[in-house]
Amino acid sequence: MRGAALAAGRDGGAAGGPELQAAALWLPMTSNQEDFFRDYLKMLANIVILSLLISVSLAFWIVSMTASTYYGNIRPISPWRWLFSVAVPVVIATQGFKKRSLDHSGALAGLVVGFILTVANYSFFTSLLVFFVTSSKLTKWKKDIKKRIDSEYKEGGQRNWLQVFCNGGIPTELAILYMIESGPGEIPIDFTKYYTASWMCLSLLGALACSAGDTWASEIGSVMSKSKPRLITTWKQVPVGTNGGVTLVGLLSSFLGGMAVGIAYYITQLVFVSDLDVSAPQWPIIVFGAAAGLLGSILDSYLGATMQYSGFDKNTSMVVNYQTRDCQHISGKPILDNNAVNLFSSLLVALVFPAVALCFWPRH
Repeated sequence: MRGAALAAGRDGGAAGGPELQAAALWLPMTSNQEDFFRDYLKMLANIVILSLLISVSLAFWIVSMTASTYYGNIRPISPWRWLFSVAVPVVIATQGFKKRSLDHSGALAGLVVGFILTVANYSFFTSLLVFFVTSSKLTKWKKDIKKRIDSEYKEGGQRNWLQVFCNGGIPTELAILYMIESGPGEIPIDFTKYYTASWMCLSLLGALACSAGDTWASEIGSVMSKSKPRLITTWKQVPVGTNGGVTLVGLLSSFLGGMAVGIAYYITQLVFVSDLDVSAPQWPIIVFGAAAGLLGSILDSYLGATMQYSGFDKNTSMVVNYQTRDCQHISGKPILDNNAVNLFSSLLVALVFPAVALCFWPRH
């Protein structure tokens, strides 16, 4: 039935009815009719989702204004914050899709994550932005080498919705809890004045720094290290691309990746927080980010070495994450995939690291 309809559409201009003819006047036709329908549906889906995003964001605004009227301690969302939180994530997600850092579903998921983190706290937004931009750039860096050693390498990264939520789901939930606790806006990290909110801020920062550290370690260590990686559980040498394999270059990169996220958070604090002179020092944010990046990467490597399968495929001469007939087992068990490992490691860092920070964070 579908084939007959498509054939009629090719042979006669009257096929498809007046609605399809009207749509054809406004939408560019492709050589293949099925591609045209697919692109048309994608465009409609984008319009619907963007409309929903604007509607939800308006609901955020209305709820915050109502809550601030009845509860004086909750700050409302200003019109400028709302506009910035909608427009900027749309621009970034669109650019990420055009440059193939995100696929279609990843771009839509990125819109949701970006909006919630931006409307909650600009420091959250800059930390997310540094993580996304640096990770995308590093994924494309020396891609010819990575294609030869990574069986699952995708051109440009092409992160989908699942990867976006595994890296950004924990921060998104924490950002929502942060807004419920103290409303949208920037606050100094000070356990004396803002105990619960400071805890949430450091949890979110730790999760993003963990994700950045793991990405930097994988993307830099795999191509820059002069020595073979060693399995973190046994310290034996393993092929490049083995889950749980670590190198000195990779560990140093994870430290720097977490530090980059911490620096972004710290600079945003200096710009937007007005009462830093009567609050606890904020410089430990950089140290916290670097430590979360390093230890988060180590935790990710341990989970990868024990709960993620790695094997050497003799046909392709590459390390794979699934069992095949001609695959020689290297390490791990087929319990978790890479997305689940990223999710669990960021969750553990978000839960544990604020408690560690509470012990050494300076008091005003």
